[in-house]
Amino acid sequence: MTGRDQEAPRARRTDPDRRDRIVDACLDVIARHGVAGTTHRKVAAAADVPLGSMTYHFTGMDELLRLAFERFSQQMSERFETRMAAAGSREEALAAVTAIIADDVFTDDRELVLTHELYTFAARRPEYRTLTRNWMAASRHALERHFDPATARLIDAAIEGLTIHQAFDPAPSTELDVPAVVRQIAAIHAED
Repeated sequence: MTGRDQEAPRARRTDPDRRDRIVDACLDVIARHGVAGTTHRKVAAAADVPLGSMTYHFTGMDELLRLAFERFSQQMSERFETRMAAAGSREEALAAVTAIIADDVFTDDRELVLTHELYTFAARRPEYRTLTRNWMAASRHALERHFDPATARLIDAAIEGLTIHQAFDPAPSTELDVPAVVRQIAAIHAED
């Protein structure tokens, strides 16, 4: 046996979380540069991985964007579901909806940007509308624990609208306005 034969095999570098890290980094890049400014090179740099990892782990940018937006919408849906599942009564459900609007949705500018990037992307790319539809369906399902389907639909739309207005309004509504709106919507169908 020669010295070369006796050498230990070269240790292979393992990075089992690399694919997940790339998906998370893609969301960060989208939040900073928008979908249009998201490139393999920027995502690889943000994930601290070699550029070749992009094509090894994903068939292309479209798959990476889809997976990133799926992850984001699932995270948002899970937060929504947790809040609504914790409500034990209609009163608690109304308070939970208020908390979703005031505290849970768009907790930072990153989430606001990612949500609007997804909506804009889905408006331009019909194949991405399934993601937004699934997100809406999950929200409505969580709301239907406490409200009839028509009321859940209206409350879901109000959550979207109120959070957008709060994000962009230089003088957002006070927290006291949100419960009043939620109660009014819930009362519309409760009277039927």
